[in-house]
Amino acid sequence: QVQLVESGGGLVQAGGSLRLSCAASLTIYSINAMGWYRQAPGKQRELVAAITSGGSTNYADSVKGRFTISRDNAKNTVYLQMNSLKPEDTAVYYCAADHSLLGVTTTPRFWGRGTQVTVSS
Repeated sequence: QVQLVESGGGLVQAGGSLRLSCAASLTIYSINAMGWYRQAPGKQRELVAAITSGGSTNYADSVKGRFTISRDNAKNTVYLQMNSLKPEDTAVYYCAADHSLLGVTTTPRFWGRGTQVTVSS
């Protein structure tokens, strides 16, 4: 069982930046693939970004060029750097993990509890 704990959410003005962190209870190298999802009120949860143990990344079109996913295997932590934030980025952001990129981008096995990001206009 993998436990994931997110942090770094908060309130920011449009155009600002936030960095989310996701700490895993197991070595993330063995998990292989991790990602970030978000869910806005009244909307379905959607994939934001994913990264494999080899460093391959995958981004939603809506965040390309603004968000960057990265990982620190020594700290068992994955990050989501969010720049040029927009009000439509407001959502609960969830960390996810799976043993494959396909898994983490479709039906992740492991989830964190989420952290709220609110972008004011």
